[in-house]
Amino acid sequence: MTDTTTAIRIHLPTHLRKLANLDGELTLDVPGPVTIGAVLDVLEERYPVLKGTIRHHDAGRRRAFVRFFACEEDLSHEPQDTPLPEPVVRGTEPLMVIGAMAGG
Repeated sequence: MTDTTTAIRIHLPTHLRKLANLDGELTLDVPGPVTIGAVLDVLEERYPVLKGTIRHHDAGRRRAFVRFFACEEDLSHEPQDTPLPEPVVRGTEPLMVIGAMAGG
């Protein structure tokens, strides 16, 4: 049995790209089932400076002002073990991590 990985495109907000010293969209090889949690695990492993910026250190919950979008769908409130949409898995669409706006 061979381990399979899937190349997932990720779009991060500008402040997180700067923190991780990245330019533009990135691609990560994600092993096993491609879920929100699996993508974030690989992202935080590859870019440790991002650990705690998207998910809380303690329980791994999504931070309040971070949202996940894929294929024009808000996945922010989905469980982290939710499989990502097929276009994201195929690499034709990115998983977008968005910093939500607040205030009045």
